[in-house]
Amino acid sequence: MNVSFSPDQLDFEKSDGLIPAIIQDDQTRQVLMMGYMNREALDKTMDSGLVTFYSRSKDRLWTKGETSGNHLKATSIQQDCDADTLLFMAQPVGPACHTGETSCFHQFKYDEPGKADFLLQLEQLLISRKTEQPEGSYTSSLFQKGTDKVAQKVGEEAIETVIAAKNENEELRYEASDLLFHLLMLLVQRDLPLTVLIDELKKRHGG
Repeated sequence: MNVSFSPDQLDFEKSDGLIPAIIQDDQTRQVLMMGYMNREALDKTMDSGLVTFYSRSKDRLWTKGETSGNHLKATSIQQDCDADTLLFMAQPVGPACHTGETSCFHQFKYDEPGKADFLLQLEQLLISRKTEQPEGSYTSSLFQKGTDKVAQKVGEEAIETVIAAKNENEELRYEASDLLFHLLMLLVQRDLPLTVLIDELKKRHGG
């Protein structure tokens, strides 16, 4: 988890020991919810990786998803310029709102991210398959076989893509999708984020 500050720098006293905490989806950038944290809730969040708030109505800490299972896995935290508000990037596990909506702010339709952002979402799914190893998952079974097997699969899909390039675009679309999927698997297997490749391409092209 990336943290831009020391907790000792935060001004908890301005609002009677509480700091507003805004939670944003780290892939889609949609604002998911807002809650309050005291120092203990922040410490627990940083220790566990699961977003934990202080409930003003129950007068206790509560971890988002402790009953529903819809946790928020924190990936980064930054403070605002006055050190009295926090912005979290998180990976949501299920809907953030108790109503079943993705976000607590759902009165207006959220503009979906561009199609290319789906690759980042797919990357997160592959990471979960690698770490959680659900039974019956094709990707999990391939991850278990190691880097050589994943790389071999990328090679096979690359050859099939080259062959498909001589045929109809429909076949090329199908094989190229398989190639891209398995290439992404290889990057996840080697813990190489897709954003690193994007940065490399931008650097090559003066972006």
